[in-house]
Amino acid sequence: MSNPPEPQFLDERLAYWAETKPDSEAMTYFERTWTWAEWNDRVRRLAGALQQRGIKRGDVVSFLDMNHPACVELTLAAASLGAANAIFNFRLAADELDYVINDSGAKLMIVGRDFAPTIDKIRDRLTAVEEIILLTPEGGDGDEYEALLAASEPVGRDDDVTPDDVAIIMYSSGTTGRPKGVQITQANLIAHTINAHHAWTFDEGDKNMVSMPLFHVGGSSYVQFGIYDGMPSVMTREVDGASLAGAILKGANRTFLVPAVLAKVLEAGEDAVKLFGALKTFVYGASPMPLPLLRAALKAWPNTDFIQVYGLTEVCGVISQLLAEDHRSGTEERLVSAGRVIPNAEVRVVDPDTLEDVPTGQQGELWFRTPQLMKGYHNRPEATAEAITADGWFRTGDIGRIDSEGYIFVEDRLKDMIISGGENIYSIEVERVVAEHPAVVDVAVIGVPDDKWGEVVKAVVSVEGEATEDEIITWCRERLASYKCPKSVDITDELPRNPTGKILKKDLRKPYWDGRDRATV
Repeated sequence: MSNPPEPQFLDERLAYWAETKPDSEAMTYFERTWTWAEWNDRVRRLAGALQQRGIKRGDVVSFLDMNHPACVELTLAAASLGAANAIFNFRLAADELDYVINDSGAKLMIVGRDFAPTIDKIRDRLTAVEEIILLTPEGGDGDEYEALLAASEPVGRDDDVTPDDVAIIMYSSGTTGRPKGVQITQANLIAHTINAHHAWTFDEGDKNMVSMPLFHVGGSSYVQFGIYDGMPSVMTREVDGASLAGAILKGANRTFLVPAVLAKVLEAGEDAVKLFGALKTFVYGASPMPLPLLRAALKAWPNTDFIQVYGLTEVCGVISQLLAEDHRSGTEERLVSAGRVIPNAEVRVVDPDTLEDVPTGQQGELWFRTPQLMKGYHNRPEATAEAITADGWFRTGDIGRIDSEGYIFVEDRLKDMIISGGENIYSIEVERVVAEHPAVVDVAVIGVPDDKWGEVVKAVVSVEGEATEDEIITWCRERLASYKCPKSVDITDELPRNPTGKILKKDLRKPYWDGRDRATV
């Protein structure tokens, strides 16, 4: 294989492979496959279309659809102009999309045909959006995006673009209950691709399966590995069994997925387990992996290298890894760790009250310093200052410890974030909706263990008058994305509080987590 120079810009590796092996396979999606030359031409034409519409350095464009190579093309094309792609979660309700789209300031949207009705509902509220381009999974007649590319002239990277320009904005709910846009630069993404890729590499003939949602850092960061190494990728639109099986049958043998996928495969029977045995590497993360599930996976696929990753959107994804050899070392305790920090990253465990480092093995807040660290929160300088210290340390809000060998154990969350099936859910956002129910007088939302999803949302409420569990869940489903809604509701006379009046969520969680091994990622 060629040995290209290290890139400074996101579009450099794509251009390099287009020049050095133009006719080799680059990306497959459903029944369409593009070579490196063809894929590079699409990105350059899209850059031309954006430039023609006045998109320039510092602007924001956006994408709303299930997985589609057009999202990656938009990221690369916008970055070559110094603009950012705000990738929105297609599971959000209309009112939630209203907020994030307007907050991003996106001037142009590429929207999947299936989501056009949702955008139509709020179109008159999207004050900054000047144009919406519709996209279909299949391409062809009636696809406005494909017509746009065909009508555009290719252009190169603008001269004023810098590696520190924001390339992606991803929205992650914050402790205020309102989503925050995480600004990820070109330099951040490239650093992540190099650092997080050190533990495994592609071999000739390998193919990369990209199935994690691209609105998630696990999708948009992971797809960069194949582009960086010049290896073909197979992208699935969804993370369902048929799509994943189809990708494997097309030769995909390296992937990153959430643990819940493993549970589904094991439940599907012998044929499914045999098919997934074709995977050389299974990187997993974004939600807790129950130990019984991990043990079963290691037994079912003895020849697959399992790598666990822990990370956050603010550091482009991966910040620590539990490597393949750790999974089969026979050290059970290590399986519930988040591994050790990746290259070019530093970690501290800090007392959140004194801001002093704690001794080895003691709990504190995990802080990281890395060139992968976001530029900041979009339009939120105060939130950025709270999260990043003056000397560049990122305060994760996660409570953990580090053992004498450098293994990180993530054990709680200052921010009460719930991670269910790879989706980040902030309790305060759900609490805000539950509290609006006419009968609810007090509420706390917690994560409780679930063998399939790692953990799921539970609401604990006190009420006045009549309110049932089903009524409160229905209330939430009408106002929140389905994955954020409580799966169960406990109605109680009074919620536990400390002397200052703060709800003791640790006490609420304790009965559910006691005695359980919790592999937190």
